[in-house]
Amino acid sequence: LVLGVFGFIFAEDVLRLMGGSPEMIDIGLNYSRIIFGSNFLIIFLFVINGMLRGAGDAALSMRALWLANGLNIILDPIFILGFGPIPALGAEGAAIATTIGRGIGVLYQLYLLIGGKSRLRLYFSRFVIRLSPLKRILMISAGGAGQYLISSASWIFLMRIMSEFGADILAAYTIAIRVLIFSLLPSWGIANAASTLVGQNLGANLPDRAELAVQRSAILNVGLLLFFALLLFLFSKPILGVFASQGSLIFTEAEHCLKIIILGFGFWGLGMVVSQAFNGAGDTYTPSLVNFICFWIIETGLAYLLSIRWDWGPKGVYIAIVVAEVVLSITLYVLFRRGRWKLRRV
Repeated sequence: LVLGVFGFIFAEDVLRLMGGSPEMIDIGLNYSRIIFGSNFLIIFLFVINGMLRGAGDAALSMRALWLANGLNIILDPIFILGFGPIPALGAEGAAIATTIGRGIGVLYQLYLLIGGKSRLRLYFSRFVIRLSPLKRILMISAGGAGQYLISSASWIFLMRIMSEFGADILAAYTIAIRVLIFSLLPSWGIANAASTLVGQNLGANLPDRAELAVQRSAILNVGLLLFFALLLFLFSKPILGVFASQGSLIFTEAEHCLKIIILGFGFWGLGMVVSQAFNGAGDTYTPSLVNFICFWIIETGLAYLLSIRWDWGPKGVYIAIVVAEVVLSITLYVLFRRGRWKLRRV
Protein backbone atom coordinates (compact mmCIF):
# COMPACT_ATOMS: atom_id res chain seq x y z
CA LEU A 1 0.00 0.00 0.00
CA VAL A 2 2.79 2.43 0.92
CA LEU A 3 4.76 1.78 -2.28
CA GLY A 4 1.56 1.79 -4.34
CA VAL A 5 0.44 5.20 -3.09
CA PHE A 6 3.95 6.61 -3.47
CA GLY A 7 4.29 5.21 -6.99
CA PHE A 8 0.86 6.40 -8.07
CA ILE A 9 1.50 9.97 -6.90
CA PHE A 10 5.07 10.26 -8.20
CA ALA A 11 4.81 8.04 -11.30
CA GLU A 12 5.68 10.92 -13.64
CA ASP A 13 8.72 11.86 -11.56
CA VAL A 14 9.91 8.25 -11.51
CA LEU A 15 9.68 7.98 -15.30
CA ARG A 16 11.49 11.28 -15.73
CA LEU A 17 14.20 10.16 -13.29
CA MET A 18 14.66 7.04 -15.42
CA GLY A 19 15.50 9.23 -18.40
CA GLY A 20 12.13 9.00 -20.13
CA SER A 21 11.45 11.48 -22.92
CA PRO A 22 8.24 13.57 -22.79
CA GLU A 23 6.69 11.28 -25.42
CA MET A 24 7.64 8.16 -23.45
CA ILE A 25 6.27 9.63 -20.22
CA ASP A 26 3.02 10.50 -21.96
CA ILE A 27 2.64 6.89 -23.14
CA GLY A 28 3.74 5.22 -19.91
CA LEU A 29 2.26 7.46 -17.21
CA ASN A 30 -1.16 5.81 -16.83
CA TYR A 31 0.42 2.37 -17.21
CA SER A 32 2.76 3.12 -14.31
CA ARG A 33 -0.01 4.53 -12.13
CA ILE A 34 -2.23 1.48 -12.63
CA ILE A 35 0.60 -0.98 -11.94
CA PHE A 36 1.75 0.91 -8.86
CA GLY A 37 -1.80 1.34 -7.59
CA SER A 38 -2.70 -2.35 -7.98
CA ASN A 39 0.49 -3.74 -6.46
CA PHE A 40 -1.21 -4.22 -3.08
CA LEU A 41 -3.42 -6.82 -4.79
CA ILE A 42 -0.93 -8.33 -7.21
CA ILE A 43 1.63 -9.06 -4.45
CA PHE A 44 -0.77 -11.64 -2.97
CA LEU A 45 -0.32 -13.75 -6.11
CA PHE A 46 3.34 -14.25 -5.21
CA VAL A 47 2.87 -14.48 -1.43
CA ILE A 48 0.17 -17.15 -1.61
CA ASN A 49 2.12 -19.05 -4.27
CA GLY A 50 5.04 -19.20 -1.86
CA MET A 51 2.70 -20.53 0.84
CA LEU A 52 1.35 -23.23 -1.46
CA ARG A 53 4.84 -24.29 -2.62
CA GLY A 54 6.09 -24.45 0.96
CA ALA A 55 3.16 -26.70 1.89
CA GLY A 56 3.95 -29.04 -1.02
CA ASP A 57 1.08 -27.86 -3.25
CA ALA A 58 3.29 -26.73 -6.13
CA ALA A 59 0.72 -27.97 -8.68
CA LEU A 60 -1.95 -25.64 -7.27
CA SER A 61 0.55 -22.80 -7.30
CA MET A 62 1.22 -23.48 -10.98
CA ARG A 63 -2.51 -23.53 -11.80
CA ALA A 64 -2.95 -20.11 -10.24
CA LEU A 65 -0.15 -18.72 -12.40
CA TRP A 66 -1.60 -20.39 -15.49
CA LEU A 67 -4.93 -18.72 -14.81
CA ALA A 68 -3.45 -15.30 -14.06
CA ASN A 69 -1.06 -15.21 -17.00
CA GLY A 70 -3.47 -16.96 -19.38
CA LEU A 71 -6.06 -14.27 -18.75
CA ASN A 72 -3.38 -11.63 -19.13
CA ILE A 73 -2.42 -13.02 -22.55
CA ILE A 74 -6.06 -13.08 -23.68
CA LEU A 75 -6.95 -9.64 -22.33
CA ASP A 76 -3.80 -7.85 -23.53
CA PRO A 77 -4.75 -7.56 -27.23
CA ILE A 78 -8.36 -6.75 -26.29
CA PHE A 79 -7.45 -3.77 -24.10
CA ILE A 80 -4.35 -2.66 -26.01
CA LEU A 81 -5.78 -2.79 -29.55
CA GLY A 82 -9.50 -2.55 -28.73
CA PHE A 83 -12.27 -5.05 -29.35
CA GLY A 84 -16.00 -4.42 -29.79
CA PRO A 85 -17.15 -1.81 -27.28
CA ILE A 86 -13.72 -1.73 -25.62
CA PRO A 87 -11.61 1.11 -27.06
CA ALA A 88 -7.91 0.77 -27.88
CA LEU A 89 -6.09 1.86 -24.72
CA GLY A 90 -2.49 1.20 -25.73
CA ALA A 91 0.01 0.81 -22.90
CA GLU A 92 -2.69 1.65 -20.37
CA GLY A 93 -4.64 -1.37 -21.62
CA ALA A 94 -1.66 -3.63 -20.88
CA ALA A 95 -1.72 -2.51 -17.25
CA ILE A 96 -5.48 -3.11 -17.00
CA ALA A 97 -5.11 -6.60 -18.47
CA THR A 98 -2.30 -7.43 -16.04
CA THR A 99 -4.31 -6.21 -13.06
CA ILE A 100 -7.45 -8.12 -14.03
CA GLY A 101 -5.56 -11.34 -14.83
CA ARG A 102 -3.53 -11.35 -11.64
CA GLY A 103 -6.49 -10.19 -9.56
CA ILE A 104 -8.55 -13.17 -10.71
CA GLY A 105 -5.54 -15.39 -10.02
CA VAL A 106 -5.57 -14.13 -6.41
CA LEU A 107 -9.30 -14.85 -6.10
CA TYR A 108 -8.64 -18.41 -7.29
CA GLN A 109 -5.90 -18.79 -4.69
CA LEU A 110 -8.25 -17.59 -1.94
CA TYR A 111 -10.85 -20.08 -3.16
CA LEU A 112 -8.24 -22.85 -2.76
CA LEU A 113 -7.28 -21.71 0.73
CA ILE A 114 -10.77 -20.99 2.08
CA GLY A 115 -12.50 -23.91 0.39
CA GLY A 116 -10.11 -26.54 1.71
CA LYS A 117 -8.75 -27.44 -1.75
CA SER A 118 -5.14 -27.24 -0.58
CA ARG A 119 -3.14 -28.55 2.36
CA LEU A 120 -3.38 -25.10 3.88
CA ARG A 121 -6.69 -23.61 4.97
CA LEU A 122 -7.52 -20.08 6.02
CA TYR A 123 -10.01 -19.38 8.80
CA PHE A 124 -10.73 -15.67 9.00
CA SER A 125 -12.06 -16.09 12.54
CA ARG A 126 -8.46 -16.85 13.57
CA PHE A 127 -6.96 -13.72 12.07
CA VAL A 128 -5.40 -12.03 15.09
CA ILE A 129 -2.23 -10.00 15.60
CA ARG A 130 0.54 -12.09 17.13
CA LEU A 131 3.79 -10.19 17.41
CA SER A 132 6.11 -13.15 17.97
CA PRO A 133 5.46 -14.96 14.64
CA LEU A 134 5.25 -11.63 12.81
CA LYS A 135 8.68 -10.68 14.12
CA ARG A 136 10.04 -14.09 13.08
CA ILE A 137 8.55 -13.75 9.59
CA LEU A 138 10.05 -10.29 9.19
CA MET A 139 13.49 -11.47 10.33
CA ILE A 140 13.47 -14.43 7.92
CA SER A 141 12.05 -12.45 5.01
CA ALA A 142 14.26 -9.38 5.41
CA GLY A 143 17.16 -11.03 3.62
CA GLY A 144 14.96 -12.40 0.83
CA ALA A 145 13.30 -9.02 0.36
CA GLY A 146 16.74 -7.42 0.32
CA GLN A 147 17.84 -9.76 -2.46
CA TYR A 148 14.90 -8.75 -4.65
CA LEU A 149 15.40 -5.07 -3.88
CA ILE A 150 19.10 -5.28 -4.70
CA SER A 151 18.57 -7.11 -7.99
CA SER A 152 15.57 -4.98 -9.01
CA ALA A 153 17.36 -1.75 -8.19
CA SER A 154 20.39 -2.83 -10.22
CA TRP A 155 18.18 -3.58 -13.24
CA ILE A 156 16.62 -0.14 -12.88
CA PHE A 157 20.08 1.43 -12.85
CA LEU A 158 21.02 -0.54 -15.97
CA MET A 159 17.82 0.68 -17.62
CA ARG A 160 18.84 4.23 -16.75
CA ILE A 161 22.23 3.69 -18.43
CA MET A 162 20.57 2.22 -21.53
CA SER A 163 18.29 5.25 -21.82
CA GLU A 164 21.41 7.31 -22.59
CA PHE A 165 21.67 5.57 -25.99
CA GLY A 166 18.21 6.52 -27.26
CA ALA A 167 14.71 5.10 -27.39
CA ASP A 168 15.48 2.44 -30.03
CA ILE A 169 18.38 0.97 -28.05
CA LEU A 170 16.28 1.01 -24.89
CA ALA A 171 13.44 -0.75 -26.71
CA ALA A 172 15.86 -3.38 -28.05
CA TYR A 173 17.27 -3.99 -24.57
CA THR A 174 13.75 -4.31 -23.12
CA ILE A 175 12.72 -6.84 -25.79
CA ALA A 176 15.85 -8.95 -25.31
CA ILE A 177 15.50 -8.95 -21.51
CA ARG A 178 11.83 -10.00 -21.78
CA VAL A 179 12.79 -12.93 -23.98
CA LEU A 180 15.58 -13.90 -21.59
CA ILE A 181 13.31 -13.68 -18.54
CA PHE A 182 10.72 -15.85 -20.27
CA SER A 183 13.45 -18.43 -20.90
CA LEU A 184 14.39 -18.32 -17.22
CA LEU A 185 10.89 -18.98 -15.87
CA PRO A 186 11.19 -22.81 -15.79
CA SER A 187 14.53 -22.43 -14.05
CA TRP A 188 12.95 -20.32 -11.33
CA GLY A 189 10.58 -23.21 -10.72
CA ILE A 190 13.50 -25.59 -10.26
CA ALA A 191 15.26 -23.12 -7.95
CA ASN A 192 12.12 -22.68 -5.85
CA ALA A 193 11.77 -26.45 -5.62
CA ALA A 194 15.35 -26.67 -4.36
CA SER A 195 14.55 -24.09 -1.69
CA THR A 196 11.53 -26.08 -0.53
CA LEU A 197 13.49 -29.35 -0.46
CA VAL A 198 16.28 -27.78 1.59
CA GLY A 199 13.83 -26.40 4.15
CA GLN A 200 11.93 -29.67 4.44
CA ASN A 201 15.04 -31.85 4.75
CA LEU A 202 16.74 -29.59 7.27
CA GLY A 203 13.50 -29.60 9.23
CA ALA A 204 13.62 -33.40 9.16
CA ASN A 205 17.28 -33.25 10.31
CA LEU A 206 18.53 -34.67 7.00
CA PRO A 207 21.19 -32.13 5.88
CA ASP A 208 22.97 -34.56 3.56
CA ARG A 209 19.76 -35.21 1.65
CA ALA A 210 19.21 -31.45 1.45
CA GLU A 211 22.65 -31.03 -0.12
CA LEU A 212 21.98 -33.86 -2.57
CA ALA A 213 18.71 -32.19 -3.62
CA VAL A 214 20.59 -28.96 -4.34
CA GLN A 215 23.26 -30.73 -6.35
CA ARG A 216 20.72 -32.54 -8.51
CA SER A 217 18.63 -29.38 -8.93
CA ALA A 218 21.74 -27.45 -9.99
CA ILE A 219 22.72 -30.06 -12.59
CA LEU A 220 19.17 -30.07 -13.98
CA ASN A 221 18.98 -26.27 -14.03
CA VAL A 222 22.37 -25.75 -15.68
CA GLY A 223 21.54 -28.33 -18.35
CA LEU A 224 18.15 -26.75 -18.99
CA LEU A 225 19.55 -23.24 -19.37
CA LEU A 226 22.37 -24.40 -21.63
CA PHE A 227 19.71 -26.00 -23.83
CA PHE A 228 17.69 -22.77 -23.85
CA ALA A 229 20.84 -20.80 -24.64
CA LEU A 230 21.42 -23.01 -27.69
CA LEU A 231 17.81 -22.50 -28.82
CA LEU A 232 18.04 -18.73 -28.40
CA PHE A 233 21.32 -18.67 -30.34
CA LEU A 234 19.95 -20.75 -33.23
CA PHE A 235 16.50 -19.17 -33.41
CA SER A 236 17.15 -15.61 -32.28
CA LYS A 237 16.02 -14.13 -35.59
CA PRO A 238 12.50 -15.68 -35.74
CA ILE A 239 11.99 -15.09 -32.00
CA LEU A 240 12.97 -11.42 -32.12
CA GLY A 241 11.19 -11.02 -35.45
CA VAL A 242 7.91 -11.26 -33.53
CA PHE A 243 8.76 -7.97 -31.79
CA ALA A 244 10.76 -5.99 -34.38
CA SER A 245 11.39 -5.91 -38.10
CA GLN A 246 14.54 -7.71 -39.24
CA GLY A 247 17.22 -5.29 -40.29
CA SER A 248 15.98 -2.51 -38.03
CA LEU A 249 18.19 -1.00 -35.33
CA ILE A 250 15.91 -2.42 -32.62
CA PHE A 251 16.14 -5.94 -34.04
CA THR A 252 19.92 -5.84 -34.55
CA GLU A 253 20.63 -4.48 -31.07
CA ALA A 254 18.23 -6.92 -29.40
CA GLU A 255 20.04 -9.80 -31.14
CA HIS A 256 23.41 -8.51 -29.91
CA CYS A 257 22.07 -8.27 -26.37
CA LEU A 258 20.56 -11.75 -26.49
CA LYS A 259 23.66 -13.49 -27.85
CA ILE A 260 26.01 -11.88 -25.33
CA ILE A 261 23.92 -12.49 -22.22
CA ILE A 262 23.19 -16.16 -23.01
CA LEU A 263 26.94 -16.78 -22.65
CA GLY A 264 26.34 -16.69 -18.90
CA PHE A 265 23.21 -18.85 -18.86
CA GLY A 266 24.93 -21.92 -17.41
CA PHE A 267 26.29 -19.90 -14.48
CA TRP A 268 22.90 -18.22 -14.12
CA GLY A 269 21.27 -21.64 -13.63
CA LEU A 270 23.77 -22.60 -10.93
CA GLY A 271 23.45 -19.29 -9.10
CA MET A 272 19.66 -19.41 -9.03
CA VAL A 273 19.57 -22.83 -7.36
CA VAL A 274 22.32 -22.19 -4.82
CA SER A 275 20.89 -18.80 -3.86
CA GLN A 276 17.47 -20.33 -3.23
CA ALA A 277 19.10 -23.18 -1.30
CA PHE A 278 20.54 -20.65 1.17
CA ASN A 279 17.11 -19.05 1.48
CA GLY A 280 15.47 -22.41 2.11
CA ALA A 281 17.96 -23.03 4.90
CA GLY A 282 17.01 -19.74 6.53
CA ASP A 283 20.33 -18.11 5.64
CA THR A 284 19.11 -15.11 3.67
CA TYR A 285 22.07 -12.97 4.77
CA THR A 286 24.70 -14.75 2.65
CA PRO A 287 22.95 -14.43 -0.76
CA SER A 288 21.91 -10.86 0.11
CA LEU A 289 25.51 -9.83 0.75
CA VAL A 290 26.77 -11.60 -2.38
CA ASN A 291 23.95 -10.08 -4.45
CA PHE A 292 24.83 -6.61 -3.19
CA ILE A 293 28.51 -7.00 -4.09
CA CYS A 294 27.86 -8.57 -7.50
CA PHE A 295 24.91 -6.45 -8.64
CA TRP A 296 25.62 -3.07 -7.08
CA ILE A 297 29.41 -2.97 -7.11
CA ILE A 298 30.42 -5.24 -9.99
CA GLU A 299 27.44 -5.13 -12.38
CA THR A 300 26.38 -1.50 -12.13
CA GLY A 301 29.90 -0.19 -11.67
CA LEU A 302 31.30 -2.19 -14.58
CA ALA A 303 28.30 -1.32 -16.78
CA TYR A 304 28.86 2.39 -16.20
CA LEU A 305 32.60 2.17 -16.78
CA LEU A 306 32.38 0.07 -19.93
CA SER A 307 29.40 1.72 -21.58
CA ILE A 308 29.74 5.38 -20.56
CA ARG A 309 33.29 6.11 -19.41
CA TRP A 310 35.08 3.81 -21.86
CA ASP A 311 32.59 4.32 -24.72
CA TRP A 312 31.79 0.66 -25.32
CA GLY A 313 28.14 1.59 -25.68
CA PRO A 314 25.30 -0.85 -24.92
CA LYS A 315 27.67 -3.81 -25.31
CA GLY A 316 29.35 -2.75 -22.07
CA VAL A 317 26.08 -3.24 -20.17
CA TYR A 318 25.57 -6.73 -21.63
CA ILE A 319 29.11 -7.79 -20.72
CA ALA A 320 28.70 -6.41 -17.19
CA ILE A 321 25.57 -8.54 -16.71
CA VAL A 322 27.42 -11.71 -17.72
CA VAL A 323 30.46 -10.95 -15.55
CA ALA A 324 28.29 -10.23 -12.50
CA GLU A 325 26.33 -13.48 -12.91
CA VAL A 326 29.50 -15.55 -13.30
CA VAL A 327 31.09 -14.04 -10.18
CA LEU A 328 27.85 -14.40 -8.19
CA SER A 329 27.37 -18.05 -9.12
CA ILE A 330 30.96 -19.09 -8.39
CA THR A 331 31.00 -17.20 -5.08
CA LEU A 332 27.71 -18.68 -3.88
CA TYR A 333 28.77 -22.19 -4.90
CA VAL A 334 32.06 -21.92 -2.98
CA LEU A 335 30.19 -20.69 0.12
CA PHE A 336 27.60 -23.44 -0.27
CA ARG A 337 30.28 -26.13 -0.40
CA ARG A 338 31.63 -24.95 2.95
CA GLY A 339 28.39 -26.24 4.48
CA ARG A 340 27.72 -23.61 7.15
CA TRP A 341 24.15 -23.29 5.87
CA LYS A 342 23.44 -26.75 7.33
CA LEU A 343 23.76 -25.31 10.83
CA ARG A 344 20.90 -22.85 10.31
CA ARG A 345 17.24 -23.56 10.85
CA VAL A 346 14.24 -21.66 9.48
